[in-house]
Formats: sequence, C-alpha cells, structure tokens
Amino acid sequence: MKTRLLTRKDIQSFLTMKTCMDAVESAFADLASGNAIMPQRTPIKPEGKGGIALFMPAYIPKLGALGAKVVSVYTGNSKLGIPVTLGTYILLDDSTGFPIAIMEGGFLTAMRTGAVTGVSCKYMARKDAKVGMIFGTGVQALYQVFAMHEARPLKKIMTYSIDPQEAKDKFTSSIKEKLDIEVVQVDDPATAVGQADIVVLATSASTPIVDSNWFKPGTHISGIGSHSPGAREIDALTVQKSRIVCDHIDACKAEAGDFIIPAQAGEWSWDKVAGSLGDVVLGKVKGRTSDTEITLFKSVGLAIQDMSVGRAVFDEAEKRGIGTEFEF
Repeated sequence: MKTRLLTRKDIQSFLTMKTCMDAVESAFADLASGNAIMPQRTPIKPEGKGGIALFMPAYIPKLGALGAKVVSVYTGNSKLGIPVTLGTYILLDDSTGFPIAIMEGGFLTAMRTGAVTGVSCKYMARKDAKVGMIFGTGVQALYQVFAMHEARPLKKIMTYSIDPQEAKDKFTSSIKEKLDIEVVQVDDPATAVGQADIVVLATSASTPIVDSNWFKPGTHISGIGSHSPGAREIDALTVQKSRIVCDHIDACKAEAGDFIIPAQAGEWSWDKVAGSLGDVVLGKVKGRTSDTEITLFKSVGLAIQDMSVGRAVFDEAEKRGIGTEFEF
C-alpha cells in the first residue's frame, strides 16, 4: 500500500464548502446515533512557549474514517510570518491501520470549522436571513463567512475587528473575490449586531465582546472563537436568553467557557441546553422554535468533523489523481 500526501494547494484545488458541510452534517448525525467513536481531545501546553497543541482522534465506521488530527495554536506566530493555526491530518485504513493519507490541516481546519457554523445556520437561522455579521478578520473568520453564505445566501456582510486596517482591508477583499455581496466594515458593533440576522464570533477574546441588548429577536449566533474553560466571547445574559445548541454537550462542558463561567457563577445551568447539533440534524431536537427566538450555537471543535472531511478529501483526491503517493 502507498500513502497519499496532500498539500494545502492540492486540497484547495477541489474542496468546496458544500462538500465540507455535507460531510460534517452526516458526521454529527452518526455521532448522535452512536455510530462514531470520539475520545476527548488531549491538549498539551508547552510551558513558556505561548501555544497549545491538540490531539484529536476519531472513527466513523460508515465512512471508514479512522485517524487523528494534530492542531496547534500559537498566537505569536503572526509576528513570524507563520500561520497561527497549524494542523496535520493522519488518515488510516480501518482494516489494516496503514496510514493511507497525510494532509495539511490548517486549511482543512478552517473549512471544517466554517462548515459546522454553516450546518448550524441551516437548522437554526431564520429562513429569510439575509444580513450577516462577523467578529474577527482572521483566516477562520473568512471561512465562517463562506459557510454562512452557503447556508443562507446573504445580501450583506458586516465585519468588525480590532486588527490593523491593512488586515481589515485584506479580509474585505478576500470576501469580495469569492462572493458577490455587499461587504461593510463597521466601527460600531452594537448597531451592526442589531441589524444582523446571523452573528458569528471568531476571535481570540477571553472576555465577552457582545452585549445581550444588541441582538434583535430572531437572531442566530454562532460562537466558535473561544474553546477553553476560562475564556468566553459571549456574555451571560445572552446565554440566558438564547435557545442553545452545542456541537456536543460533553465537549462544551469540558471546554466552553461561554457556558462554564456563567454556570459556575450560578447565572445559568446546563439543563437549559436544548441538545447537541447531531440531535438537531436527526430531528430529535428543534434548532429553532419561532422566528422571534434568539438561537445560539456553540462549537469547541470535534474530531469527527476532521475525520469526515478528511475522508471526503481523500476519496475525491484518489478519483482525481491529486496528491503525491509515496512508500511510507
């Protein structure tokens, strides 16, 4: 057997957001049905290095998707000209354990994280949603915009961040290169949020960057930036007033500071969670119960997203003859 090496350029040549969303949606259904194995991810923080490495294994038997992702997040990398988020996917043959693929994982991580927001919008955003709002102008924020638009074709996207103007302008240009929609940089996030039908938070903030009074009835919120017990982007009052769906409840209980912090303070309780995203996909739980309801989806990132998308990429690469095969 040979191993297929897939670079970022290889994957970018054919992978679409729709393919990612379809793979992720199916994987969440498998997880909720008990047809996937996903141990809790293992984080390692090298002392004094300013970063974290995450080891994320999973197995989805129906797809033959067995393997793991190793992803690192080092915020200081931006000063070195290195991506803040780096990743490697390792895909194994589930019959032999042989490594059938090694893939660049930074792009895949951005795509699959965007895809889960897209799936949440499909089930939780109002059908008539036309205006989006994104907090953050980094790489991940860009793919959040693409996913929002895939789920609910937008007429307008508003952007807000504390990044330098050069970064904001580059972000705006990147959206316009791919999507034919109005893009507006805003300086007043409160007013912009009040106009938005979908609000996505994709920042590295550790304390709340929104206020519950900003959101209009019927807004869908997706929080994907913070993923540690001591950090949050969303204030407690917004959590209290929203219908909440987690990517996976147990994972959020371990890592989602947006919920852990208000729960520990007695301001909110876990029994308020409507369910996990897989339950929504399967129709066991409604993502939205009315057009006036504020819905909140929280994602900390799951290995089933990686392995489902990784398997889809590998299968398509084999069909197209893309990548480099080598003797391992």
